[in-house]
Amino acid sequence: MRRLVQHIFKCLLFVLFVAGYQQTVLAEQLNLIINGKALHLGVPAGKTMNEKNWGLGLQYDFDLINDKWLPFTTVSGFIDSMKHPSYYAGGGIMRRYSAGRYHGQTLNLDAGIIAFIMTRDDYKNRRPFPGILPALSFGTRKAAVNLTYIPKVHPKQIPLWFFQIKYAL
Repeated sequence: MRRLVQHIFKCLLFVLFVAGYQQTVLAEQLNLIINGKALHLGVPAGKTMNEKNWGLGLQYDFDLINDKWLPFTTVSGFIDSMKHPSYYAGGGIMRRYSAGRYHGQTLNLDAGIIAFIMTRDDYKNRRPFPGILPALSFGTRKAAVNLTYIPKVHPKQIPLWFFQIKYAL
């Protein structure tokens, strides 16, 4: 538990540093990312995975392109499925679809991809490695749920759904 608290504290310091830097440079939409849940698919009998992937990050959403394409950048740290710290930085683009209105806010469904550089304790001796994954987000400009699917690829031998909360700062 002590190790988890230390890693969350390090992530929070990193997020606050980046938030302070980005707010002075950028002006569109800075969001706090709260990592929290992984749903592992097809876990072998007798094996348990950490599905509480707590951590923090930032996502910066740029202005929409042609009223439908949302480019973004992101950085985050969390405790992974093996209870090790993982960190990533990247960016992507999502196609925005309007899904109606809720309490005066437009509901959006965003679907696209994210490309990133990641480090993990249990892979390549913490050396950064690239990745690309599908990305989905549902919610309003103020708050949304981000979701991605991570297939069975080395070192991940069990596919999973990964959830985040995105909250506008």
